[in-house]
Amino acid sequence: MFDSVRDDLRTTLDEIRAAGLHKPERVIGTPQSATVEVTSGGRPGEVLNFCANNYLGLADHPEVIAAAHEALDRWGYGMASVRFICGTQEVHKELEQRLSAFL
Repeated sequence: MFDSVRDDLRTTLDEIRAAGLHKPERVIGTPQSATVEVTSGGRPGEVLNFCANNYLGLADHPEVIAAAHEALDRWGYGMASVRFICGTQEVHKELEQRLSAFL
């Protein structure tokens, strides 16, 4: 059964490629900075990164990375569920209060 589905998908992908509509995935081996190192899926080497939303350069800023490490060490990686089920962490309430005060 799966062979039929796989064949249909291959045919469809071949048609997309033949029509010039397939965009290969560009693999980047560095942080999203002003320049990135393309490792495959395009011309390999360092290129200017005009397509990221990293306008302020925060994605690879050392202080932002350090703050993220500190938050991971203290709070772990996510809630593992929605707030309604597991509860709200203090850090979320603190963020909400700061945003409210700012607005």
